Amino acid sequence: MMRLDSLGQVAHIADSLPFADEDARAAAARRQDSLTKPPGSLGKLEEIALFMAAWQGTERPEIGRAQALVFAGNHGVCAQGVNPFPQEVTAQMVANFQAGGAAINQLCRVNGADLSVIALDLDRPTADFTSGPAMTEAETLDAMNRGAAAVDPQADILTLGEMGIGNSTISAALCAALFGGEIADWVGRGTGSDDAGIRRKVDAITRGLERHQGCSPLEALAALGGREQAAICGAVLAGRAARLPVILDGFICTAAVAPLFAADPRLLDHCLIGHVSLEPGHRKLLSAMGRTAILDFDMRLGEGSGAALALGIVRSALACHNGMATFADAGISGA
Repeated sequence: MMRLDSLGQVAHIADSLPFADEDARAAAARRQDSLTKPPGSLGKLEEIALFMAAWQGTERPEIGRAQALVFAGNHGVCAQGVNPFPQEVTAQMVANFQAGGAAINQLCRVNGADLSVIALDLDRPTADFTSGPAMTEAETLDAMNRGAAAVDPQADILTLGEMGIGNSTISAALCAALFGGEIADWVGRGTGSDDAGIRRKVDAITRGLERHQGCSPLEALAALGGREQAAICGAVLAGRAARLPVILDGFICTAAVAPLFAADPRLLDHCLIGHVSLEPGHRKLLSAMGRTAILDFDMRLGEGSGAALALGIVRSALACHNGMATFADAGISGA
């Protein structure tokens, strides 16, 4: 099982982790070219099939078990009035997940994913980053290692999501710290902030960035992030260690792993982005990372909902890749 001992370790870990199997990708590409369709006619479905082949290390990748993890955390910056809901809602929503009553439960059920929800010290929010670091290095590493430990290395694919009142503010702060630009361009309405709430978010982030200047990417995660963001980073790294393809959810989930990208972009090579969030910072973030998402459905729920929905697309890509006949199989000539 992967275990991280220091934040500095992460910046240099990529060379010790598995890489994509390019021979398997090439074999899958040859199969795609032999299927009963014009070359390239399934578009991104073909790209997804090749991606899965490369990370599963086989010409014909499959999904037996899909694991879905949702991490939940609370945030000290909520003391700055950045969210219209109290932090008690985080625990209440976790209970709803566990009872099967949330959107993520329905999407995991219909798309064939086994859901686990991991609550991270909800009774002990992180510190308010406007007055000090949100987490110590030890707290950050603890959350990352808890995220890593939740990953089943025997799964065939992993989807990731989050829950946490205030974490749209955390995400905007991380993006602004790592990629720069106008703070207001990273900030959205989250769970329903009005214009005054947006201004409070921008003010809190401005003060937080002034306090925590000069951080490395992983130091920024500790200074500005949340336990659920750190756990997502740990899960992503554990997935990579197990050659496990990962589907990330929307803005908050992508922002959570932005410190990994900023430390070494290769750390996210095994990750797909499930959907483009309606949160305005997500398109800006994807552009900064040079990534595109599978779906664009105007969703902004969180919970891993976009990742679970995208899992159905990945399953469809593999169904075509593995189930279609080749021209030779079908006795079709002239191809």
